[in-house]
Amino acid sequence: MKPAAAPQGRHRVPAPPGGHALRIDPDERARQSVPTAQSQLPVVEETSAGGLVVSMIDGVAHAAVIARRNRAGRLEWCLPKGHLEGDETPEEAAVREIAEETGITGAVRTRLGVIDYWFSGDGRRVHKAVHHFLLEAVSGDLTVEDDPDGEAEDVAWIALEDLGARLSYPNERRLASDVLATFGPHGPFVPSADPRPR
Repeated sequence: MKPAAAPQGRHRVPAPPGGHALRIDPDERARQSVPTAQSQLPVVEETSAGGLVVSMIDGVAHAAVIARRNRAGRLEWCLPKGHLEGDETPEEAAVREIAEETGITGAVRTRLGVIDYWFSGDGRRVHKAVHHFLLEAVSGDLTVEDDPDGEAEDVAWIALEDLGARLSYPNERRLASDVLATFGPHGPFVPSADPRPR
């Protein structure tokens, strides 16, 4: 049996022995150095804020989450959040966005962290930083009627221990898991005698 002939116009690159780097032929190297259309898109920096607004319901901590459509039209459950407006701080934007998208006014209790990611759309690459906070619900009723963008289609109180199964985004599930691991299912706030929003 004859060995297979190398393709015409290309160098045959044998498989490297274990533990050694693969040598790339010159034609392949040239193809890799050509800039892609995505790398030529203008880059835009965006900052948003939101987070977990928590209420004690029957002695169990619940967080308000919203449902919105992704770019493909699929309904996804996520934490309420949105862009900073004017000279807002991330904390102020989180309180405003959560109130607009859920109907619940919250008081910031602590910073949870920043989720940083990239995406492309509308002819640009976007580098987005989303500041997340833990808020205690202080007033309001669940509603999406005050969302000026109309992005939130539904809102619900979900027990902290059930958030992992409901939230669509892995980074948000990790934040919720960290809050649950830190505070447990009964949440971060000591229940008071006054009723919490429902």
